[in-house]
Amino acid sequence: MDAKLFQSGNVSFEYLDTWDVEKADTFSNPDCIATLSKGESNLLNVVAFPTQTDLENYKEFMENCIVDDGGVILESVFTEIASMDAIRLHGNIKTPDITFDIHTYVFIEDGNIYIFELRTADYSSEIIKEYDDLISSFKLE
Repeated sequence: MDAKLFQSGNVSFEYLDTWDVEKADTFSNPDCIATLSKGESNLLNVVAFPTQTDLENYKEFMENCIVDDGGVILESVFTEIASMDAIRLHGNIKTPDITFDIHTYVFIEDGNIYIFELRTADYSSEIIKEYDDLISSFKLE
């Protein structure tokens, strides 16, 4: 497996070549800058947009959104990764069609929010390690 570089505007990160870069769905989500998938069970969306909030307020908002959608928060903590402060959230969401985990990292830097959201029905530690490695390589230029 080789690492590839994704770059869009001032955002860059490395991902393994076992992941596919999909066409970002900017029609229904104009803030989407990247969509990556691995198999049928893993979908990663990256969004970025201006914000006036901070990590503490956004953490509460994000948790409420997941709970309001019927999800369960398994972990929600402040952390440091990629030399930046971030929120790391792990939740579980059940729908009539599928049950999946959601792994999210949120960064707020210079008035912009950057959200990496992995939705996965693959509960292997390999997927989470690949995702965490991708996040660790995140850079703003």
